[in-house]
Order: sequence, then structure tokens, then C-alpha cells
Amino acid sequence: MKTIPLLAMSFLLAFLVSAIGILSVQNAQPVSLNFIWFQSIQMPVGVVLAISLSAGLIGGAILQPLWILSASQPVNNRAELEEEI
Repeated sequence: MKTIPLLAMSFLLAFLVSAIGILSVQNAQPVSLNFIWFQSIQMPVGVVLAISLSAGLIGGAILQPLWILSASQPVNNRAELEEEI
């Protein structure tokens, strides 16, 4: 049963990498990102997309276990629940 989700994630990742490759070939002109007062160096669109995708995948992989650990434990006793509120 675990092979189907892994296969679907592999196809999704392959599709995203292919889309970045196609976009980077078609848009080879350099761009720079502006955020408030910060301006980045000029890079091709494909490099910007690849960095963004990588940062999102790594960030999600790091934060997912933290979200699981921070899940609250169920309260079995009504008195404890009223005490928390």
C-alpha cells in the first residue's frame, strides 16, 4: 500500500523538475528578486525556480516531524480540560 503514494510523489517531483527544465530553457534571461529593500543578484528564471522548489521541499521535510511532535495530546478527563481553559 505504501508504494502507490511513493510512486505518486515520484511522478509529481519528476513533473516539477521537468517543468523547471522547460521553463529555464525558454526563459534564459536573468531576473532579480526584489523584497522590500533587498535586491538579489541577477539569475536565470530556472535557477530561481529550482532554488525555490528545493527550499520548499527541504523546509517541508524538516517541519513535518516538528508538527507531528507538537500535536496536542487528547484530554481524557473533563476536569483537566476545564482546568486548561
